[in-house]
Amino acid sequence: MLLAGEEWRRRFTGIRWEAWRLETLPQYLVPQEAEAFAAFREGRPTPPYTSSSYTERVSRQRAEGRHNGRVHIVTRPLSDYLRFEFTRYYAVHVRAGDDIRILDVTERTNPLEGVPDFWMFDRSDVVLMNYGPDGTQIDRRVFEGDVSPFLEYQRIAVVESVPFEEYVSGGHPA
Repeated sequence: MLLAGEEWRRRFTGIRWEAWRLETLPQYLVPQEAEAFAAFREGRPTPPYTSSSYTERVSRQRAEGRHNGRVHIVTRPLSDYLRFEFTRYYAVHVRAGDDIRILDVTERTNPLEGVPDFWMFDRSDVVLMNYGPDGTQIDRRVFEGDVSPFLEYQRIAVVESVPFEEYVSGGHPA
């Protein structure tokens, strides 16, 4: 089943306790970010990003005892997009209550090699995020099958990663 619009937004607003994401790509081409990303790459200033409907929802859900998290698998040197995402969004999202972790596989084997990007809601509902080679989103599809492998992917990702703040304060570029 393809997901879009209100049905996609309901996945996030309707979580009982957790929305969790695995990100595996060095770049995501998001139309809403195109102007700010171009400015970043050109060294031009951009208006500060301080909040959004996403950060407001994460903050509200955190206060209600619900959890939002993700692990992003990276290699160094970070792509322009990852440096942009780290500096523009991740610190703000963490302050809002998003549990962002980094799994750096630069000098090690990727324990999740071949695992696709996905969102998992309440450890029971998986949505596969499909992208083209350049990071352009193709679609989102509800996974219809046994979610146990995705629970294991989440476990591995969390155990093998470090919190975003620890990653960037440990001398890794942001």
